[in-house]
Amino acid sequence: MVFVLFQALVLLVVVMPLLVTTTSTTTTSYPNYQNFNIKDSVSETKTKPTQISQFNEIPKKSSPESEVKKWKLELVHRDKISISKKTDNHTHRFISRMRRDAKRVSSLIRRLSNGGVVHRVEDFGSEVVSGMEQGSGEYFVRIGVGSPPRSQYMVIDSGSDIVWVQCLPCSQCYRQTDPVFDPSESTSFAGVSCSSAVCDRVDNAGCHADRCRYEVSYGDGSYTKGTLALETLTFDRTVVHNVAIGCGHMNQGMFVGAAGLLGLGGGSMSLVGQLAGQTGDAFGYCLVTRGSGSSGSLELGRKAMPVGATWIPLIRNPQAPSLYYVGLSGLGVGGTRLPVSEDVFRLTELGYGGVVMDTGTAVTRLPTVAYVAFRDAFINETGDLPRVSGLSIFDTCYDLSGFVSIQVPTVSFYFSSGPILTLPARNFLIPTDDSGTFCFAFAPSPSGLSIIGNIQQEGIQISFDGANGFVGFGPNVC
Repeated sequence: MVFVLFQALVLLVVVMPLLVTTTSTTTTSYPNYQNFNIKDSVSETKTKPTQISQFNEIPKKSSPESEVKKWKLELVHRDKISISKKTDNHTHRFISRMRRDAKRVSSLIRRLSNGGVVHRVEDFGSEVVSGMEQGSGEYFVRIGVGSPPRSQYMVIDSGSDIVWVQCLPCSQCYRQTDPVFDPSESTSFAGVSCSSAVCDRVDNAGCHADRCRYEVSYGDGSYTKGTLALETLTFDRTVVHNVAIGCGHMNQGMFVGAAGLLGLGGGSMSLVGQLAGQTGDAFGYCLVTRGSGSSGSLELGRKAMPVGATWIPLIRNPQAPSLYYVGLSGLGVGGTRLPVSEDVFRLTELGYGGVVMDTGTAVTRLPTVAYVAFRDAFINETGDLPRVSGLSIFDTCYDLSGFVSIQVPTVSFYFSSGPILTLPARNFLIPTDDSGTFCFAFAPSPSGLSIIGNIQQEGIQISFDGANGFVGFGPNVC
């Protein structure tokens, strides 16, 4: 038997393993083509970012975490936050985004190719294993830090295992939209001693004047260095006490406006890991669609786990415990599964290869052999569309300026446990300018690692049940 869930161009087909017999043949049916509105997509590139003053501050009345079963935060794309007039230009935003993305992927591949080995860095201690390079900083949430709460934009990163914020006194800080956090003005800020069990949870932590020191060094040259502290964080109307955070006094990187980073990785020092007792090790998000002018959401807690979602197993890589791996078995174009071996996507016993779901990587990366087959099949199905030269990391682009709407073949991910995720067209054809140039939003990986990026995740309800080892898709859309 086959169970089909279809809503708003997001199609999830689930083979129910308990109901399939070995004597029957089961076929999966879903649309081979879908309509894609070019005019609307181009008009969205001209939407100007929203000024920070238009965002709400942390509510004055809050509730303790013990009274709340689900915490929900507004999630916005970085393009919605304007700190420069250059961000009004879509081409500039696109090129900058792809440049950041390439650095992030390169850094992740370098780290995993070393088998998770952490190398020593200068100054105190060694780098904390954060999971991956964070510099792209695509999605932001607004939380309160300290007591009274100071509103700060934080990058969410499903591949990082630490929460940190820029702090005064700041010997080196990058530009952010909010005032830099001053721990001396917070009544709940408490430094962590070197002998603390919390300090022991930081890989290769340093020590100075009996204060636990941390350092996270990212692959693009970005870094944060400072002291570890326990602090109160406010999520909407929920107050959470004694969260271990990094108070960064030396910071550098392409975090673009954010005060710091909210790590959502699978390690014990991430926000999810620290709050597992209150949230049941569960969280979910809906990444807002680019240019829509709307907001997505980040939810923590078992109450955030949706009824009716399609669940697939999470795969753990001991070499990279902060990352969320899934089993991908194949790719499809226009309703046809491609002849690509499942071994191409397999995570080896040594921790190489595999498929990571990541909020910080924008563009999905596939091993070259899989990407070439995928791209060529898409080109064959779009032979009537005018091609143009590639741009940035993309080699398959189209001039669609003369079209109001087109029909494009469906693009699908086949997961090892049975489900098939078919993407809406806006998740694989993206505008590179405001005049009608669109590119096929996938790229080859220089290694065996595959990454399902945030462009392909946009608009889909995604949930992580860490306690039971599953990730869910749907049933709702953002």
